[in-house]
Amino acid sequence: MKKNKSALLVIFITVFVDLVGFGIVIPLSPYLAKNFGADALQVGLLMTIYSLFQFAFAPFWGQLSDKMGRRPIILLSLLGAAVAHLLFAFGSSLTMLFIARGLAGFFGGNISTAMAYIADVTESKDRSKGMALIGVAFGLGFILGPVIGGIAGSWGLKIGLLPPFGESFPALIASLICFINFVMAFFRLKESLPQELRGKAKKRPSRIKMIIEYYKRPVLNAVLITYFLNTLGMANMEASLFLFVKDKFSWSMVDASWGFAYVGVIMVIVQGLFIRRFVPKYGEVKVLLVGLILAPLGMLGVGLSESIPFLAGSVTLMAIGSSLINPTSTGAMSLLSDSSEQGAVMGTGQSLSALGRVLGPALGGWFYRDLSWSAPFYTASVMIFLGFVLIWLNKARMPDTHKV
Repeated sequence: MKKNKSALLVIFITVFVDLVGFGIVIPLSPYLAKNFGADALQVGLLMTIYSLFQFAFAPFWGQLSDKMGRRPIILLSLLGAAVAHLLFAFGSSLTMLFIARGLAGFFGGNISTAMAYIADVTESKDRSKGMALIGVAFGLGFILGPVIGGIAGSWGLKIGLLPPFGESFPALIASLICFINFVMAFFRLKESLPQELRGKAKKRPSRIKMIIEYYKRPVLNAVLITYFLNTLGMANMEASLFLFVKDKFSWSMVDASWGFAYVGVIMVIVQGLFIRRFVPKYGEVKVLLVGLILAPLGMLGVGLSESIPFLAGSVTLMAIGSSLINPTSTGAMSLLSDSSEQGAVMGTGQSLSALGRVLGPALGGWFYRDLSWSAPFYTASVMIFLGFVLIWLNKARMPDTHKV
């Protein structure tokens, strides 16, 4: 047990530090792209390319980890992230930024491999607790990353204006963090998959086949579509939000980084404290419906914002709503699935979520450029509200952990 706790601590630190680097780069991307003359659609595509490459290659890394072991894949992904962030920091053209983000997406298979690592070192009764560490690492990384990015951006502007300094400097810090993480993991991270189990994993069905199979199942298909629409709406909004605060309120990259960190704090508080109290008391369905109302209202408010206080209130509402949607929708998926297919259903949900992150930023950038600054937020609001309609129509047939 002590050995397992030590392994979980190492993998938690590995994922957390990696997410810190990721959190540094996300608010930075739209600003650097704009500096190189990118329009809103190109900014969206810059955020899309990471998710596209991650979506395409995540199964490859997962299968490779089944054959070679978890440790070499995690180490390779950390080193790849360090190189990608370094290339991003030294990027002197829009093309170089695209190459760097594509490379980061290609090496972005460490999260799924980290989940497999946790499955290797935990017993089934402790599996959910172990997997929850990934969520905590995500939340904390998304808080600390933008904060470090904002501070590093201030330093970079004082040192110089040309890459890798100026607004590019946070990417250099992200690269350094990932490289230190690689060195730490090299010495501390032990292999979790025994030699005798390597190469014996069953071949998994294609993600498209799984999506089609579960789409045919009543009620579960409504939850899966809602999960997809929420991710699509959030990704559609994210790329445009950085452009919106820059164009409408003249926010700097440093300001945007602090704003991104604020959203992370809200999401960690809601998911870490309130979800545990709300779901047992009211059940997944009611909490999910509340989230599917609050998030669209927040999105609508962002599009209508004419002042910073109104924007802050709208973003808070949106963050609370989104924080209620994600855990309750995955909980609903689990309740609608047999114990023998939990992994397959969750994997299908994650595939749909990844697809939303691929399509959303490009769609948001296109609407921002060709329709209006507010169009992506109105569109996102409608997308997520459609999820509310689907769940409302199916709520009587959805199982719930809440007992009256």
